[in-house]
Amino acid sequence: MAQQKSVYPEGDALEAQITKRHRIGRAWHTFFLAATITAIVVLLALLYNIVNSAFGLVAVQSEVAPKSLVLAVEEERMLTASNVVSSEDDNDLAAGVMSDADAIGFFGYAYYLENADALQVVAVDGVMPAAETAVSGEYPLSRSLYIYTTADIMAANPAVSAFVNYYLTQVNGIIEDVGYFPASAQDINAGQIAWLGANGYDTSAGRWVTFSPEGLSGTIAVAGSSTVFPLTQRIADMFSTDGFQGSVNIESIGSTAGLQAFCVDGSIDIANASRPINQAELEACKANGRTPIEIRVGVDALAIVVNPANTSVTNVTGDELKQIFTSAETWSDVNASWPQAAIQRYLPGADSGTLDFFSETVFDEALSDLPKETLVSLLQANISVGLGRRLERDQRFFANTLVFEDEATWAEVCSSDDPPAGCTLPERSQENVYELVLERVVVPQAVQTWSLVDSIFHRGAVLAEAAVSYPNAEVEFRSWLTPQFLTRPQSSEPELAGVRTAVLGSLWVIGITVLFSFPIGVSAAIYLEEYASDTWLNRLLQTNINNLAGVPSIIYG
Repeated sequence: MAQQKSVYPEGDALEAQITKRHRIGRAWHTFFLAATITAIVVLLALLYNIVNSAFGLVAVQSEVAPKSLVLAVEEERMLTASNVVSSEDDNDLAAGVMSDADAIGFFGYAYYLENADALQVVAVDGVMPAAETAVSGEYPLSRSLYIYTTADIMAANPAVSAFVNYYLTQVNGIIEDVGYFPASAQDINAGQIAWLGANGYDTSAGRWVTFSPEGLSGTIAVAGSSTVFPLTQRIADMFSTDGFQGSVNIESIGSTAGLQAFCVDGSIDIANASRPINQAELEACKANGRTPIEIRVGVDALAIVVNPANTSVTNVTGDELKQIFTSAETWSDVNASWPQAAIQRYLPGADSGTLDFFSETVFDEALSDLPKETLVSLLQANISVGLGRRLERDQRFFANTLVFEDEATWAEVCSSDDPPAGCTLPERSQENVYELVLERVVVPQAVQTWSLVDSIFHRGAVLAEAAVSYPNAEVEFRSWLTPQFLTRPQSSEPELAGVRTAVLGSLWVIGITVLFSFPIGVSAAIYLEEYASDTWLNRLLQTNINNLAGVPSIIYG
């Protein structure tokens, strides 16, 4: 019988086949190793990109600044408290405190010095107002003083340009005589550079240009802060004494009213202010073609004063100041060791920058910290009644009180065949109302974002870019990955967007799958495998199931 030839390679052929397979195996091993390394690198790059994009500096610009809303609430509480006398004239406030043994008030340090013999200044957190504590910032109620003008105004009215030049040249020499404290050399230098640039001079030379007002004429209109008023008036008197032949008309109407006249009315050349210009005022200036130049001219300390007959109140804390000027009825309500007499409050008016500064410094609450009742009041004051009704029908603000709807209409819609959700849902939470205030009133917009790397390693360049390109925006470090990101619904606004809708949708799909698809699918598989007869229909179903089982989206879905 002939020997059957082996179908398996032997000898050199076997060795060659083994070598070939080793070579192919090494190639595939190298390929899969490279693919794995590539996948790891891509994954790391993806994670880097996610982290780099999820954190960083953001320039946020809002239609209404949250701080201004909080400020308005606190000032309203102060001005509507019991036993309040309000005036834009600091002399009236000083006279009121001097004539009332149970009075307390606050105004600029210069007005206290003018009446120091008849007033008792109170320390704040153990620190008395003085030049050293104000300039260093140790005294909690120290603040900068400002004047505002524009390059266009100075170009159109040379007298204004000369007056601002004279102001910057002379102010630190006379400011202490007025009762305030000199601005730092850095602040004065910044003002001089701003003036030089606005008037077309080379700012790189580092030399100050001075002008004599002798023989110059024209009219200069100034209005604003009652605190800055005596300083500007002193400069104006010196300006005229040194030869100015025109007139400088100065009005003491409060910082807010002065900036309104400057930005909106366009009726003045220079605005005095005892606080920085705010975002809304900047936008108003911009809308009217004015680009304000901010010049710091000094430092003031807000003096808290009482009548000398009140020997108990010599020092107050920040928390005590909050109570004194809002909720407390008597001195003993604040401190048991103080008199039981009613507190008589003397406050600057609503248009005063002094009131703005005091409120912003003492009441340092964030918008998110305000109680629900206050947030609802902000909504009520800033949205239309129609929108308010729609929001209330979606979900009530209070369980027992309606804000936008009347009781009769509410009862009617709730008894209809298709009542709104608000008829049965519980009342809105404080967090929910806060989100509505953000969305409907504040309306924040991220006008620019920077990566985490740029925010850490190029922070100075980022802040410089933001100051030039987005002067009205607030630059803040933000994490886009927050717990709120999981609980907020989807939104076209990045600041308000979340993935709650997507997460809930996925959970619903999983739930439906577990309750319905999974039992039916398992039952069908068992039936087809164990009990079904071998017919063309069952074979067709089995083939389709096998095909679908190989689709990744279905497997992972």
